[in-house]
Amino acid sequence: MRPERTPSWQRKCVQPSKKWIATKCQFFCRHDSFVYRDGGFSLRKPKWLVKPLPDARALKRMRGLLSDLDLNTICESANCPNLGECWAKSTATFLILGDVCTRNCGFCDVPAGRPAPLDIHEPSRVAEAVRVLGLAHVVITSVTRDDVPDGGAAHFAATIRAVKNACPKTSVEVLIPDFSGKSESLTLVLEAEPSILGHNMETVRSLHKRIRPRFDYERSLGILAESKRLAPSIYTKSSIMVGLGETEDDVIATLKDLRQVDCDFVTIGQYLRPSRENVPVEEYVPPSTFERYRQIAEELGFRYVASGPFVRSSYNAAAALETTDGDNRSACGRSRC
Repeated sequence: MRPERTPSWQRKCVQPSKKWIATKCQFFCRHDSFVYRDGGFSLRKPKWLVKPLPDARALKRMRGLLSDLDLNTICESANCPNLGECWAKSTATFLILGDVCTRNCGFCDVPAGRPAPLDIHEPSRVAEAVRVLGLAHVVITSVTRDDVPDGGAAHFAATIRAVKNACPKTSVEVLIPDFSGKSESLTLVLEAEPSILGHNMETVRSLHKRIRPRFDYERSLGILAESKRLAPSIYTKSSIMVGLGETEDDVIATLKDLRQVDCDFVTIGQYLRPSRENVPVEEYVPPSTFERYRQIAEELGFRYVASGPFVRSSYNAAAALETTDGDNRSACGRSRC
């Protein structure tokens, strides 16, 4: 396994001297917005980003199931702040194609390196987990697999079909990588007929090259556009993070870009730095701004919008289908298999 690369934003950093730290502490300690931790200053989390402690019994039950079935979740791999809340409701977002990514985005906590070969039995194990949990709606995502010719598209399709065979009434949402822009890979996934196909923009155009250096903004828009062209009846979805240094105009421009490709659903959430190896938070966006983004997105014509500090692409994901005309699946419905 190759060693992890140092993020580009970190390479020019110099460890501050004790004198520098002492001087800065005299200033920053007078300001509640900053905290000194692990050799550097960072923004202090505001009160609206404090989460209650998770239910230990629910965590133990879910970890036991995942361990028994040898499955990964993005909840754990990405250090999601909603893990406790979602697992207490017996919901999780399954991470397929392994737990090592071939890319190294600045915001993501999933390990980068050389992944293991694909596990051909993984689709059936995901389907079994969905059956045991009695999920009415399931979200399946993955790491990026540039080492696989189709990017893992056939594996995605096999997982969708396995879930639909085991639980015919369960709606399936997939959150896919860019498959290096290969239309044939996207077609493989769409032919399995998920209810929702998601591909995240993650950030605004001006920050894309810094935050996601191996992804392309236009390519990501193209995936959503091509999906709608190939399968108009399948809902498309995307998500962006804020707090990375973008402006309000940047966010609105990205929302307009998504509507230009007829994206149906969008989610907007606060970027939270998962570790010191990831890009720092530039701003903690207040709830009032998230509410303004929600109103703007709805005015632009999105069929469903979720916007808030803890919103993530797969957080309360069934709500999008619940609020869409003609589809009344329940987010907390039990045993719809």
